[in-house]
Amino acid sequence: MDDSITNWLDQIAQNKLNPEDVERSLRYAKDLEQGLAKIRTFAQGVSIFGSARFAEDSKWCKSAEKLGQLLAQNGHTVITGGGPGIMQAANKGAYEAGGRSIGLNISLPYEQHVNPYLTDTMEFHYFFARKVMLAYAGKVYVFFPGGWGTMDEFAEILELVHTGKMPRMPIFLFGKSFWRPLDRYYRTKFVQQKVIKAAALKLYKLTDDVNEIVKAANKIGHPSIHDNIYNDNHSGTIKIKETQPLDF
Repeated sequence: MDDSITNWLDQIAQNKLNPEDVERSLRYAKDLEQGLAKIRTFAQGVSIFGSARFAEDSKWCKSAEKLGQLLAQNGHTVITGGGPGIMQAANKGAYEAGGRSIGLNISLPYEQHVNPYLTDTMEFHYFFARKVMLAYAGKVYVFFPGGWGTMDEFAEILELVHTGKMPRMPIFLFGKSFWRPLDRYYRTKFVQQKVIKAAALKLYKLTDDVNEIVKAANKIGHPSIHDNIYNDNHSGTIKIKETQPLDF
């Protein structure tokens, strides 16, 4: 650990960063360090993404709450961005079922606030650090309907899996009616223009069934708190067979 810090400080000196950039790098490191410390306190679970803007009585929030409840009842930690809407619904389901309910919040000037259904929480300043932790904490990823933030999170995890920068894990798009136009766009534009291969579309699955997600989490099981799936992927690329769909 001491050598790592010394090497990092040496790199800062060698690159002759100005004081503002040194301070910026320290703020980045603080967000990442605190995030890693937090997620090491619980076993990997199911990371759930979705809009903060849906009302509690919307069909999407009701489904997210049911999913959170079922995951908790099956012993899985539920991880969200910690805010309102879909995030609150999933956390509420897990919390009221007596499960571990994690909120990795982001400080924003509007809209985002910590929801009251959390057993553990921390706040990030930077989106990128928060996304690292939402990915690192998950063994299954579920994307409910959402806006640019949800799209950004989905695209980043999809690309990390597609390029082998993280293990190939179940990725669900919940809400076929919402996500099917995007899936169709990928098929009619991306594939036809040959910017991706058709086989890459097997990396995710559309569903309307929360039980299907719970089944996938159960199939992976319950890794030990000391056995994060990503521990052995420090810097290299994992070789995956793009044409082989996950059995989830």
